[in-house]
Amino acid sequence: MVADALIYHPTVSHYLKYVATTVGRDKVLRTLQYFSRFLAWYLYRTNHPQSTISPFETTKKQFGLTRKLMRVGKFIEHFKAAAVASDAKSMDPVLRYLAVGRQLGYAGYMLLDNATVLDATSIHKFASSRSQLLLTQAYRAWFAGITCSILSSLYSLYKLNSRATQINEKNGEGVVERKKLERETNAVRIQLVSDLCDITIPSAALGWVGFDDGFVGLAGTLSSALGVWTQWKKTA
Repeated sequence: MVADALIYHPTVSHYLKYVATTVGRDKVLRTLQYFSRFLAWYLYRTNHPQSTISPFETTKKQFGLTRKLMRVGKFIEHFKAAAVASDAKSMDPVLRYLAVGRQLGYAGYMLLDNATVLDATSIHKFASSRSQLLLTQAYRAWFAGITCSILSSLYSLYKLNSRATQINEKNGEGVVERKKLERETNAVRIQLVSDLCDITIPSAALGWVGFDDGFVGLAGTLSSALGVWTQWKKTA
């Protein structure tokens, strides 16, 4: 009876739906990857022995490689999303152009990232300069995509706030509209926080800011955890 209650519990069904999605698995691996990055930095800074640090450095490296393999071919999805956004003539022009920029940035990142798979897996090693050039361009494309996403979120919040001031809550429709706006605003805010955390990663990798592995690790962990929570809600 206890086993049946556990097996058929709604949470178990929800969990199975979640892990059946590539995005769900990726977000969990990403959370562990960046938290391991933070822990490796923290243990090193607190003078722990290398034997204690190595498991977390290995986790960071191996989970990063696993995620890289899971992203193979994903650039096509973003190129298609950019084309769909470009054709959405009914969308607000500012949001449309930013959506195209975001998707093209992500597509460029994924494409260049895919190009380093053979080198990262040691199947075929590239010259160090070539591999570094690909990674540098990938991070620049990622930075551009995240920047467009941040600008889109800021603009969306501005538009949502403008709509909120025009709602008349003295009738039922106004109350419903207010609740709808609150949900939309919350989703945009979560996306904005996630993007602000994520932009630290390419910024630090490109040497544009002086964030250390501890800061980047925590920022990546937070954005990943938000991604896990968002995807969990989507699969409910």
